[in-house]
Amino acid sequence: MNAGEDAAGRSDLIAPRDHARGFRATRAAHRNELAEDYVELIADLSEDGGEARQMDLVERLGVAQPTVAKMLKRLAAEGLVERRPYRGVSLTRAGREMAERGRERHRTVEAFLCVLGVSPATARRDAEGIEHHVSEETLAAFRRVLAESG
Repeated sequence: MNAGEDAAGRSDLIAPRDHARGFRATRAAHRNELAEDYVELIADLSEDGGEARQMDLVERLGVAQPTVAKMLKRLAAEGLVERRPYRGVSLTRAGREMAERGRERHRTVEAFLCVLGVSPATARRDAEGIEHHVSEETLAAFRRVLAESG
């Protein structure tokens, strides 16, 4: 019996095409993860205090100011934010839509984890990572379970 085979000689490896597809999806999720986190935070700050300032993002994300500046430049180039000199950052329509999709994904994952018995604090923290990687099919399954648990 070779490594990766069961007693019947079957391999537990998935087909190469499926394996590659899974890695491509994960890489795409990683690329979008930061953008989604930024737009969600900008939306939250804007709703809470009227505007999101670059220094607010620095403080809340725990990163250096040049890191935030670079990401805001990327988000502006992607049409997700508008930057105004000496003013805060605001979301474009596309940015607001991305933020709302992210919030909905987060709420669904967090609620599902709570139904499984995960503590609210841990569910909130874990949902922050899972929300970016979970498929629409899995989210739909989470929603069905949530609806059934009522």
